[in-house]
Amino acid sequence: MYNRDTSGHGPESNLTVDTPSPPRLAPVDESVTRRIVVINGKGGCGKTTVATNLAVWYAHQGLYPALFDHDPQTSSSRWLASRPGTAPPIHGVSVQERQSLGITRSWQLRVPLETRRVINDTPAGVSGLEMVDHVQGADVILIPVLPSSIDIGAGADFIRDLLLKAKIRRDSKSVRIGIIANRTKEHTVALQSLERFLQSLNIPVVARLRDTQNYLHAAEQGQGIAELRQPSRSLERELKEWQTLLNWVEQG
Repeated sequence: MYNRDTSGHGPESNLTVDTPSPPRLAPVDESVTRRIVVINGKGGCGKTTVATNLAVWYAHQGLYPALFDHDPQTSSSRWLASRPGTAPPIHGVSVQERQSLGITRSWQLRVPLETRRVINDTPAGVSGLEMVDHVQGADVILIPVLPSSIDIGAGADFIRDLLLKAKIRRDSKSVRIGIIANRTKEHTVALQSLERFLQSLNIPVVARLRDTQNYLHAAEQGQGIAELRQPSRSLERELKEWQTLLNWVEQG
C-alpha cells in the first residue's frame, strides 16, 4: 500500500511541454491508483527500459506516475535526473538512497496525491521472500524475457517461483501477469526458441519489443520512445506495440 502525500508538493500543473504527446490510451480509469511491478530475477532483461517507458506514457496521459527505483544501480533514478524539465512530471523515488539516509518506510512510500499509476523497477536477483515482498499488493506484474537460452531458462525458473512461492495464480482476477518478449530480432533462431517457451506458459505475451536503437536514443535524453521526434517506420511499429501493451495493462 502506498501513502498519498497531501502536503501540496505534488507535480506541477502549469509546465510547458515541448515533447510529442503519445496517442491516448483507451480506456483509462483515472479514478483508481494502479500498481505495476516490472520484475524478473535475471539481470539485463530490460526492466528499467520497460519501467521508464511506462512512466512516460502515463505522464503524457495526465496520470502523474510515481517511479520507484529499487535497483542498487539506480538506473531509473539517473534516467529521471536527465529528463528535460519541460517534460510531463514523473515522481521518482530512489529506494536505495532513501534507505541509506535512514528515512522511514512510511515516509519513503509517500506519493503525490495526484498519483494514479505506481511503477516499480525491481533489482536483479530477486527471489524468495524478497520477490514476494516486491509483488505484494501489485495489480499488474510484467516480466521481460530476452530471446537467449540462458534468459529463457532463468525466466522459466523465476515464473515457477512466482507462481509457487508468491502464490499468484495465472487466472487471478486481482493481479494479472503478462510476459514481454524484449529485444527481439525477427527471423532468428533465438526468437523461435523464445516463442516456443512463451507458448508453453499459459501466460499472455502482452508485447514483443524489438531490438532497436530507438530505446538507446531515448534513454540518453531522459525520454521515452514515445517522445522521440524523428518519424520512422521503425518507430511507428514500436509505438503500436506499446499501445497494445498499455491497453492490456489498463483493461483490468
